[in-house]
Amino acid sequence: MKALMIGIVSLISLGCTVQPEPLVFGKDMCYTCKMTLVDRKFGAELVTKKGKVYKFDDLNCMLNFYNSGYVETEEFKFIQVVDFSKPEKLIEAQHAWYLKSANLRTPMASEVAAFENEQVIQPLKKEWNGVLMSWGEIQTQFK
Repeated sequence: MKALMIGIVSLISLGCTVQPEPLVFGKDMCYTCKMTLVDRKFGAELVTKKGKVYKFDDLNCMLNFYNSGYVETEEFKFIQVVDFSKPEKLIEAQHAWYLKSANLRTPMASEVAAFENEQVIQPLKKEWNGVLMSWGEIQTQFK
C-alpha cells in the first residue's frame, strides 16, 4: 500500500511539471493579435509558474503583453523566443541576443530577430545595418 501511494504521488507531481510547449506554426494563434503563427523564424512564448502558456507570433506582441501588467512579470517561469537562425527552436529570452533592423520583415513589425549565438549575428548585423541588443535593451524598446 505504501509503495502504491508513493507511485501515485510521483505520478501527480510529474503531471504538474510546468514546461514550455512547442509552437505549432499554422495552427497556434498569437495571444495578443490573434493572428496564426506562420513565420517559423519568429515567435515567442510565456509560461507562468502555474503552467498557463501564452504564445505570440512576434516579439512585439510578446513584449506588449509582458509589459501590460495582465500577468505580473515575476509569475513567468519561462520567457522564450524563437532563434532566427534555427527556425522553430525556442530559447531563453534573457540569454538571447537580438538584432534590430529596418531590413527585417517581422510578423508584427518589431524589426527584431533573436539569436542564441552572438557569432551568428555578426555578418547579419553588417548586411542588415542592424543594432545588436540585449534582453534588457529590447524590453526598454517596447515599453
